Amino acid sequence: MANPDPKNNQNNRPFKLPILLLIVAALVLTLFGNRILDWFLSSEQKEVSYDTFLTAVAEDQIKEVDIGEEYIKYILRDDEKEIEYYAYRIPDSDISDVTNMLRRNEVSFQGVYAEEGGSFFVNWILMPAIMILGLSLLMRLIMGRGGEGGGFGGIGSIGKSKAKVYMEKETGVTFRDVAGQDEAKESLEEIIDFLHNPKKYTDIGAKLPKGALLVGSPGTGKTLLAKAVAGEAHVPFFSISGSDFVEMFVGVGASRVRDLFKEASKVAPAIIFIDEIDAIGRSRDSKFGGNDEREQTLNQLLAEIDGFDSSKGVVILAATNRPEILDKALLRAGRFDRRIIVDRPNLEGRYQTLQVHTRNINLADDVDLKKLAQATAGAVGADLANLVNEAALRAVRQGRKAVNQEDLLVSFEVVIAGTEKKGTVLTDIEKRIVAYHEVGHALVAALRKHAQPVSKITIVPHTSGALGYTMQMPEEEKYLRSKQELLTELETLLGGRAAEQTVFGIQTTGAANDIQRATELARRMVTQFGMSEKIGLMALAATQNEYLDGQAYMDCAQSTAADADSEVQKLLNGCYETARALLQENRSLLDEIALYLLQKETITGDELMAYVNADKLRLKGEIGEI
Repeated sequence: MANPDPKNNQNNRPFKLPILLLIVAALVLTLFGNRILDWFLSSEQKEVSYDTFLTAVAEDQIKEVDIGEEYIKYILRDDEKEIEYYAYRIPDSDISDVTNMLRRNEVSFQGVYAEEGGSFFVNWILMPAIMILGLSLLMRLIMGRGGEGGGFGGIGSIGKSKAKVYMEKETGVTFRDVAGQDEAKESLEEIIDFLHNPKKYTDIGAKLPKGALLVGSPGTGKTLLAKAVAGEAHVPFFSISGSDFVEMFVGVGASRVRDLFKEASKVAPAIIFIDEIDAIGRSRDSKFGGNDEREQTLNQLLAEIDGFDSSKGVVILAATNRPEILDKALLRAGRFDRRIIVDRPNLEGRYQTLQVHTRNINLADDVDLKKLAQATAGAVGADLANLVNEAALRAVRQGRKAVNQEDLLVSFEVVIAGTEKKGTVLTDIEKRIVAYHEVGHALVAALRKHAQPVSKITIVPHTSGALGYTMQMPEEEKYLRSKQELLTELETLLGGRAAEQTVFGIQTTGAANDIQRATELARRMVTQFGMSEKIGLMALAATQNEYLDGQAYMDCAQSTAADADSEVQKLLNGCYETARALLQENRSLLDEIALYLLQKETITGDELMAYVNADKLRLKGEIGEI
C-alpha cells in the first residue's frame, strides 16, 4: 500500500493547534477571567484574611469598602498607592456589626451584586464571542472553506474520497501472482483487453461491462485479483473499502462517492475497486428501520454507475463474501453486469498456488507439492500462504536453510490442530482411552470400503484442545459423494466413542467434537440431501451465508422439524451400532494397534495398514487350514 501523503500530515498538525488553543483559552477565561480582568483594569491587589479586615475596621483605618456576597474589597486611608485589599467572607459572619462600625467611623461602603469584577464582560461578551468564532471556524472547515493552504485543510477534506491510486509499479501484482482462479482471470482479462483495445470491441458493437462483482469465501484472493488487474491494465486503479464511505456526518458518504467517480473520470481509462461492498450495498429493508446515511450513499452509488459512460473506459470492480444481502438494484444488468465466482481452488489450483507461494522459498529435494495439495482439500489461497510461511519458520527454528517435506506436513497439522502441548501430562488410563479412541476412528476407516485412507494417528495433545487426532487424506478430489460414502464417514466419526464403549464400557468427553460433526453431517443428509426414507425428497433447510460459515436454517413446520430430528437420531444410532459391531469383530486387531500406538505415540497410515493386512493374511491362513 502506498504511504500516506506527507502534506496531509502537515495539514493535520496546524489544524489541531488552533482548536486546542481555543479550548485552553476558553477554560482559562472561564476559571480565571475575573482575576485576569481585574488585574488589567484595577490597581495592585492584595489578599488578606477576614480577621485582618475586621481589625482594620475596628482601628478606623479603612477609607472605602465594597461588600460582596463572597468577599470584601477595601482601601486604607493613609495608603498613597491605594492598594486594593480583599478578604473572603466567613459564610456565617454577621455583616451588620461590620456595617455599624463603618457608619460610626463615617466610612463609605456599598454592596456589590456581582462581586466578580469582570464576570459580566466575560460571561456575556467575551465567552459568546469566542464560541461564535470557534463554531464559525469549524463550519468553514467542515464545508471545505478552510483553504488548502491555510493550515486547516484536515477537516476541509472530510467529503473527499479516501481512494488510493495504485499504479502498476506500486501494486507489484500481476496475474502471474494469482493461481488456481483460471475462470476468474479469464473474465477479468477480457476487461483488461477492452481497456487496451476498445476499438476491437466497439467495431462489432459490443459494450464494456460497467461492473464486475467478485464473490467468494474469505481468503480466496478477491483483493489480490483486483490488484492483479491493476498491474495488468496499466491504467489508474482506485481502491477503497465500503466502510470508508460510512461516516458519522450525514451526506459525507454520498459526497465521497461523487468525488471518487469524478476523479476516475478525469484519468479514464481507469478501474475503481470497492472492497467489502456489502458495507454500503446492503438491501434497503425498512421493516426494522434503516441507516439513512448508508442508504443515501447507496443511492448515490447507483446514480453514479448509471451516470458514467463505459465507453470512456471506467470499470468498477467490487468484492464481497455476502452476495445474498446486496440490494437487487445494485446487481441488475447495467450496473454490475458480471458476477465472477472466486471459489476455493481444486487440486490443480492448490498445486499452482503452492508453486506461487514457494517461488521465493528454498525447498529441499524431497518436497512434493502435489502430495501437499492433495492433503489440503478445502484450503484457500490465504491458508496455503500461511502454511508455507509456517514451514519456513519451522525450518529456521530447526537450524536448516531449506524447507523439507516434513516442515510442510507438520505446518499443515499445526494449522488444523495447533502445536503440540509438551507440558500436558496424561495419566496412564487417560492415554489408554485416547489411544483406543483414535484407533477406533482409524480402524473403522481402514476396514470400510468407501472411507478415505488414514495418513496419521497421534495421541500427542495439541493446543487446539485435542488430546489426539486421526488424519485422513483423500486419494482424489471428489465433487459428488454417495449416501454410502457419507454413512461411512459417520461410522468413522463415531468409531472413537464405539471403541471407548467396547473396551472400557464408559463414555468420555473426548467424543464431543466427533458427535458435533456427525450430527451436522447427518442433519444435512436428512434436510438438504434428501437421504431419509421418512422425509423423502423434501428440502427442509436452506443455506445462509454460503461463502462464510454456510449455516443452514430450518424452513418447515415444527412437526416436520421434529420428524427430521428423529431421522437424524436414527441415522446416528445406526452408524454407531455398525462401528461398534465392526470393532467387536476385530477386537484383537484393535488391541494390537492401540498397544503399538501407546508405545510410539504417533504412527503413520502405512503402519496401520500393515497390521490390518497382516490380520487379513492370518484369517486366510486359518481358513485354508480348515
